Amino acid sequence: MAVDNELDVKEAFQCAQKSHHNRAKLVASLKSSYNQLEDKELFHEEFVSYLKHAMIIYKREPAVENVIEFVVRFATSFQSLPKADNEDEEEEEEKEEEDDHPFLSFLFNFLLESHNACSHAVRFRVCQLINRLLGSMAEDAQIDDELFDRIHQAMLVRVTDKFPNVRIQAALAMTRLQQPNDPDCPTINAFMLILENDTNAEVRRAVLSCVAMSPRTLPKVLKRTRDVKENVRKLAYQVLADKVHVKALSIAQRVSLLEQGLNDISEGVREMVCSRLLPAWLLRLDGNIMELLHRLDVENCAQTALDMLNTIFKGMDTDELLQNQLPLDSRKLIPVQSLTCENVIYWRAQCKFFKEKGDDSDEMLEQVLPDAATFADYLYEYVGAVQLLSEEQKADLTQMELVMTKDFISQHLIHLIGCLDTNEEGGRKRVLAVLQEMLTLPQTPSSLVFLLTEKLLTLMPNDQRRIQTVAEIISDVRAPISEASQPVDENVSRRQQVQLAEVKVRILEAKQALEECIAAQDFGRAAELKDSITEQENQRNKILQEIAASNQQADIEIRVEKNDPETLLRCLAMCVELLKQLNIKNKISPTISALMTSLILPSIANAHPTVRSMAVVCLGTCALHSKEVANTHMVLLLQIAQLDEVKIRISALRAVIDLLLLFGFQLVSETGSDQKPQLPGSPDQEEEEEAETQMAQAEMRGEDTAQSILVMLSELLDSEVSELRTETAEGLAKLMYMGRMSSAKILSRLILLWYNPITEDDIRLRHCLGVFFQLYARDKRAHQEVIEESFLPTVHTLMNAPPTSPLAEVDVNNVVELFVELTRPSALMKPSAITEEASVHDYLAVRMCGEMLKDPTAPEVRLYAKTLSYLELSRNETVKKDMLSLLQQLVQVVKDRVTLRALEKMISQLADSKEQTELLSESTLQPLNANADDTVADEPAKSAKRCRRGQRKPSAAKGGRKASKRAESSEESDGENVPDSPPVVRPSRKAKIAALEKTKLDLNPLLNQEANLS
Repeated sequence: MAVDNELDVKEAFQCAQKSHHNRAKLVASLKSSYNQLEDKELFHEEFVSYLKHAMIIYKREPAVENVIEFVVRFATSFQSLPKADNEDEEEEEEKEEEDDHPFLSFLFNFLLESHNACSHAVRFRVCQLINRLLGSMAEDAQIDDELFDRIHQAMLVRVTDKFPNVRIQAALAMTRLQQPNDPDCPTINAFMLILENDTNAEVRRAVLSCVAMSPRTLPKVLKRTRDVKENVRKLAYQVLADKVHVKALSIAQRVSLLEQGLNDISEGVREMVCSRLLPAWLLRLDGNIMELLHRLDVENCAQTALDMLNTIFKGMDTDELLQNQLPLDSRKLIPVQSLTCENVIYWRAQCKFFKEKGDDSDEMLEQVLPDAATFADYLYEYVGAVQLLSEEQKADLTQMELVMTKDFISQHLIHLIGCLDTNEEGGRKRVLAVLQEMLTLPQTPSSLVFLLTEKLLTLMPNDQRRIQTVAEIISDVRAPISEASQPVDENVSRRQQVQLAEVKVRILEAKQALEECIAAQDFGRAAELKDSITEQENQRNKILQEIAASNQQADIEIRVEKNDPETLLRCLAMCVELLKQLNIKNKISPTISALMTSLILPSIANAHPTVRSMAVVCLGTCALHSKEVANTHMVLLLQIAQLDEVKIRISALRAVIDLLLLFGFQLVSETGSDQKPQLPGSPDQEEEEEAETQMAQAEMRGEDTAQSILVMLSELLDSEVSELRTETAEGLAKLMYMGRMSSAKILSRLILLWYNPITEDDIRLRHCLGVFFQLYARDKRAHQEVIEESFLPTVHTLMNAPPTSPLAEVDVNNVVELFVELTRPSALMKPSAITEEASVHDYLAVRMCGEMLKDPTAPEVRLYAKTLSYLELSRNETVKKDMLSLLQQLVQVVKDRVTLRALEKMISQLADSKEQTELLSESTLQPLNANADDTVADEPAKSAKRCRRGQRKPSAAKGGRKASKRAESSEESDGENVPDSPPVVRPSRKAKIAALEKTKLDLNPLLNQEANLS
């Protein structure tokens, strides 16, 4: 129908429900009618009376939403348009008066009077209207202070409403009521409280979308990036990208955002960081990637910086990548004096990105990286220039920072070796020679030894060559070649001096005689004396040569073994890296055995703790390559795990766990059996009996050793050192999951440790055990049987815990619910195909009934009775009969009323289930349609009851919340806060049809009522 120039209120509301009508024309027509009225009160009352029809409908129907939109447009149409900047004070006063329009004030008053209505639909529509009204006002709109305070107080009440959608609209309504500059702003305080404590994810999202950024709210928004809901995390990153400048964040906050966002389990969150957060940061830094790296402090977050650069490179085209920001010279190298932490990590990330793209990017890689030989010389030049600091220089922080920076740059230059083209023989040989030379240089920092050894071994595919090369380097480092001086014999030196003096005297005497003969003109005698002087001088020169030769120090090359901690650490580091790179299937070579004897085992007794720790790692890694070595040194590792310092004990404990994971507990039991006596000849009967006795004793010793290992590990679970406790718990979880051991007692200890309040701050322990319980229980039925066996010991421990024990604070109901969920048959990854087979829940039910029969007055009887209703019992008729018999016995002996009601309910459920099974078995010969027609109308209640069995929501979280409370809080949350329910037994076809029929009958009156209202 066409819209007239003037409309009455009823007609306007009818037209507004239809989306095809032009709302602007409707608003203009109704406003024209309103302006012509003299008595505005009647219009107000009529308008509100029609509005009430829409406000009582909670469902987001299109017609209702259209009416709400129309009301908002009509109410805000009375506001005046914004004035120009040069308007005078009189115009501002007139504007203020116009803003406070009577209809708008009346509508706000009506909504504020209705916000306390009993109906959640009315409360929702009130908050929605206030939100839309305030949001539709102009940016410079003003309202009365009293009205502002009333709206403020009403919405502060509604943000604590029971229904999430009401809280959402109330929070959105307070968007324009925030005062970020006020440290005591109630709206900001309410928003921060909601972000921290509200259980509904959509409410937290609503507050995130409207909260004003300030130093007070920023930490709360940052915390939402670690929210449990994916949508909340995504919105938190979007808000930070749009509203927060990168300079407003601290270095730690920037690094945390990138580290968590780029490694988030959700693809949507990672995409938000890549597409919104990083581009926003780069935009605010004028696209300068180096500046962004500088603001991340890459020295302390290298991996995060590499992940970020890789993400940025993926969004750039080839031309942008080649137009890099690196100061490369003609050799395609960064000058040594220009190397910084930022440009070297950019260089590494760029080269790695090109390398991983494949053959198509070889040309691009050649433009930013030189050939292997040139780069090897460049690396040797930089690393060789690093100087070792003296003790005085180490006390200087400036010198230490400089050395740490050079160390960081050296590490990433070494990583670039992996991007070089080493297919060319000459380049590869030069790189190998440089790596070996740097490993032997004394000024090479110890922190580079692992990395240099890794790159060296990567270029050598042959294990024998690897072993030989590393052994030679270790020999050169530990026992370098040095020149020693041979001492001079003092007797020989004295005799030579005497001879020289005698010759000199004879020469002087002969010269004097020569002068006398010349003066006497006795030329014959003078000629003889001259010959004598020449002979004496020759003799003198010979003696001088002998003296000079004897005085020269005779240098000989000798090897002096060095045992200082620095040298031993370098050698052990190379040995560890070598053992990691070797194929574990190969046996221990003689060279490795020699290293064990000369280096590893002596270092275990070293006085320096760091050396001992590295030696233990070496020994454990070496034992993984040989069962004989593991057998020989297992006892030593166990002793170290109990007696040494914490760091060394952890290393030994990890080695023991790894050996048990690889070889199993048979490793310790075979130690005795391997020592089987071999008697010469054919043994008689007595010798055979003696051999069998020795074999039995050896097996008993092996079992005792395995038992002692478990006892030691169990004791370490009670250690006061959190690191030891965590390593032990993680090791036991690995052993149980891999099937190396199966112990209900150990599993009970792990569950109690997980719930123990003293481990609340141990995030790694909590996370490890939480993942282990789920994987272990879902893997196979045998694991669920172990969990079922540990149920009663765990409950008894908690119930009998003294008041002073931390376990007294644990919620036993929560622990029981965890056991029920872990042992649920439908939770198995490969459920049993035999449906009639007795399930683990069946055995758990029998155990609990047996415990209740032992002591019907025990305090845990009520807990057991309540737990029975959570179980998924099988369809086995024998099990049902046994359960009914046990329950009937319990009803006769139990006196507690709550327990009796629970038992009677369980009996009725079992009886109903049994009757339904009989009916189904009788009707299997009939056609399917007949079954549907005959039985649906007879047993709707029983079908509904069967559908509800086994569908209790899991509540295994540490907060101890009840499942019913979760369900209640998420009833109206639009499906965002409903936890994933566990898979349950599928109801029968008759149950589905009966439930559908019942739903149809109940919905018809409600639909008619809504039609009448609209």
